[in-house]
Amino acid sequence: MNPNLELQLKTLPSDPGVYRYYDKNGQLLYVGKAKNIKKRVLSYFNKNLSGYRTRIMVGKIHRLETTIVPSEYDALLLENNLIKEHQPFYNVMMKDDKTYPWICIKNEDFPRIFLTRTIIKDGSEYYGPYAKVRPAKILLDTIKHIYKLRTCNLNLAPEKIAEGKYKVCLEYHIKNCKGPCEQLESKEDYDKKIEAIRGIIKGDFRLAKNYLVDEMTFYASNLEFENAQMVKERLDLLEDYQAKHTVVNPSINDVDVFGMTSDETAAYVNYFKIQNGNIIQSYTTEIKKIIEETDEEILEEALIEIRRKFNSDSREILLPFHLNFEIPGVKLIVPKVGDKKRIVELSEKNAKEYRLEKLKQVQIVDPERHTKRIMAEMQKLLRMPAEPRHIEGFDNSNIQGTNPVSACVVFKDGKPSKADYRIFHPKTVDGPNDFATMEEVIYRRYKRLLDEGEPLPQLILIDGGKGQLSSAVKSLKLLGLYGKITIIGIAKRLEEIFFPEDSIPLYLDKKSETLKILQRVRDEAHRFGVKHHRTRRKNSTIKTELEEIPGVGEKSIELLFSKLKSVKRIKEAPIEILEEILGKSKGKIVWEYFNSN
Repeated sequence: MNPNLELQLKTLPSDPGVYRYYDKNGQLLYVGKAKNIKKRVLSYFNKNLSGYRTRIMVGKIHRLETTIVPSEYDALLLENNLIKEHQPFYNVMMKDDKTYPWICIKNEDFPRIFLTRTIIKDGSEYYGPYAKVRPAKILLDTIKHIYKLRTCNLNLAPEKIAEGKYKVCLEYHIKNCKGPCEQLESKEDYDKKIEAIRGIIKGDFRLAKNYLVDEMTFYASNLEFENAQMVKERLDLLEDYQAKHTVVNPSINDVDVFGMTSDETAAYVNYFKIQNGNIIQSYTTEIKKIIEETDEEILEEALIEIRRKFNSDSREILLPFHLNFEIPGVKLIVPKVGDKKRIVELSEKNAKEYRLEKLKQVQIVDPERHTKRIMAEMQKLLRMPAEPRHIEGFDNSNIQGTNPVSACVVFKDGKPSKADYRIFHPKTVDGPNDFATMEEVIYRRYKRLLDEGEPLPQLILIDGGKGQLSSAVKSLKLLGLYGKITIIGIAKRLEEIFFPEDSIPLYLDKKSETLKILQRVRDEAHRFGVKHHRTRRKNSTIKTELEEIPGVGEKSIELLFSKLKSVKRIKEAPIEILEEILGKSKGKIVWEYFNSN
């Protein structure tokens, strides 16, 4: 397996969609569908893979592409469209158009509606194909419950009906048909139902609803309440079906769709070609940023290039944001609501997923490039003069003012450098005063780094809001470091980022890698501080109790605790163990102190 393919397999999405296999010459081998792309694709590379043809195909795979769609059903439709368009070798041998069913409205008087896998060019209407039989059957069953249509294959030409050649059958008597064969239903009324059914199949329910409402109103005005209730139940059935089976509107035809996402180093553009509500073309590309081009500038160039690449002459283009240029004879639309808006969001999702795949691959193959990208993003978002390769985070820990400690954690290139962590015990602060403690600790930390000629961080992160930040700034000013080191505060409740002398906080995107690193620094400082605070409280409690023993000093206490770990074990220890640790004289004193009663 080539390294590029191996890398792609590690970064596959777990969404429903379509995957495409290519050989080393760029030839499309196979198009497949999946409810979970990652699970399905990885199953092809199982060592116990069965099937000679499949093993031969897998041996030829050089790279793969994926397209995410909203559901498994949409994946089936997209797969079918791609197979028809490209006819990959391994699909051509295993699939044909008859696999998928169509709904047929027969070209005849009083048309029948039924499911078929065979298309006959006799003027009949065909809707589909349906990737699964079940959704098509559910739709047909719903239509049959709402509308009473004939199911017989009689030739109901007007002259034959007029001649009285036919008699109503059982379907009429059990109220599944209104008997057009005996002129008990007019062609005009029957055609109205067919027109409403066309709308239902296309996703337009307005005509069908209007037809049923008119029928219900007619029965109610004639006091036929039982019939009105029956129509009401059919209307409820239609509305229930509409709610459960919402699909992309088939009226969206011959449309180009563009979605985009970007970061500091590159932009990622996805392109969809839509025909009759279906995605028939999907393409995603990465565009490296040479200078600080805007998203608008990049999308303008990408739009022209991609349309040229795919020879698109669509007269309507859906975009995620407005562009400052026009294409003669083409509408550029930024949809706000509805099906078109959802299509643009799906295109953006594909662009974002493609970006994540690329970033995961870069992180594995080129970690330095991955780090540089994150550092560049942090520098820009936090308004820094340099990349934050060295970050230090501070947090205070105390309970009711007892045993206070301040933690300093160090991150280098976005990763913890635990050997550089430090704990400070405040020397000039009495009681629980976070502001004064922060002021003292920041002064001590950077006074020492200056005195010892150690490198200073590019970024200092204070766990807290404006008060703690202001206290830290005071110390930097005293040391002449204010303005030379970027310092910010982060408040936990809303993850607000505070800057000195700026009353308005910065709110970063919750998915931002910059925010994630800041949160990690903050959380690590808190963890480290709490850990040492608890240790100090524990040691303080132990020492207080053991210090009451006459003749036992601090060194003896530390020796006992290092061996027996707790006061309880010291109390329960036999005299021989205590004498072995402290010697006979002191060991006996400790044993007698705890056992004299």
